Amino acid sequence: MGKAKKRSFQRGIKDRVSSLSREDAATMAVDMLKSGDNDVYGLVTLFGFSAEELLEAGASYESVVGIKGLLK
Repeated sequence: MGKAKKRSFQRGIKDRVSSLSREDAATMAVDMLKSGDNDVYGLVTLFGFSAEELLEAGASYESVVGIKGLLK
């Protein structure tokens, strides 16, 4: 994990979490997509998720296509 990610975790993602695994972040991103939360963009770009990862975590195809510009 790079210095910038560690620094972001120490500050917390909007004070929601202090430590977050990649799997937990994918699940959180899917929940944010389902609720329509705009903070999902920061989480997706922080971890650099691929479309496959989000689909495997339970995201709908339509929501993943909606943010395809952010995905690898």
